[in-house]
Amino acid sequence: MQICKTFSEIRAVVGDWRRHDQAVVFVPTLGNLHEGHLQLVKLAAEHGDKVVVSIFVNALQFGKNEDYALYPRTLDADIEKLRGAGADALFCPSDREVYPNGVEEQTTVAVPTMTNILCGATRPGHFTGVTTIVSKLFNIVQPHKAVFGVKDFQQLAVVRRMVEDLCFPIEIIEAPVARADDGLALSSRNGYLNAAERALAPALYCALVAARDAIAAGERNYALLEARAQISLLEAGMRPDYFSVRAAKTLEPAAPGDHDLAILAAAYLGKTRLIDNVTISIP
Repeated sequence: MQICKTFSEIRAVVGDWRRHDQAVVFVPTLGNLHEGHLQLVKLAAEHGDKVVVSIFVNALQFGKNEDYALYPRTLDADIEKLRGAGADALFCPSDREVYPNGVEEQTTVAVPTMTNILCGATRPGHFTGVTTIVSKLFNIVQPHKAVFGVKDFQQLAVVRRMVEDLCFPIEIIEAPVARADDGLALSSRNGYLNAAERALAPALYCALVAARDAIAAGERNYALLEARAQISLLEAGMRPDYFSVRAAKTLEPAAPGDHDLAILAAAYLGKTRLIDNVTISIP
């Protein structure tokens, strides 16, 4: 696995691959890799000839009171995991390399829809940070395809919209949610949970599955489903941020005529914010 720390290094590596007609698939990450990330890498390998992974803790997508400074930097361990997963190149630039004029002076890329609801309502500016760094990484790496996990469903929808609007010649591949045996979606932030909180955490997925099962059984009063789920999360010891049934493509509140739905939820367990989702297609 080649390790690149500058734009010129990764462009030289990818440029050589492209000249030899090799399909390049890109997996952007914040690092602190877990099995879910490695599944993205393995899926990427199925869709191309060469896999590039980036590790960059992007200050622009963290809010003032969020965990940017505390976010785990585990580069040495991440490198070993990526080698085992079969990545061909790692791009791990410095802050100065990515933001030479500073984060405050960075030109930003903003998607005007889908970004001020759900996670965007709680984390103002978050998605602008995401789309800005993803657009920069796309321009730097210049892959043919890129893999994003469905666990961050809203992020995936926002990135798809950005790619469409800005005419990036990149195919977006979605990877299914990786889960622990008890259903908890794998996340770097799960490491913040203590033992008692970790035992309670699967309640979020349970609430999502219960809502999905109710819809499959014919329930169409989505407001009632959302209210019931909020109560169940409170009873499980969580502090709900949101629980919402949405049209999967637009993320607008689901209407009775919508067929492809996403049920999205976020909740705090102690100081840790967990997100998850399930989808359903109905006749």
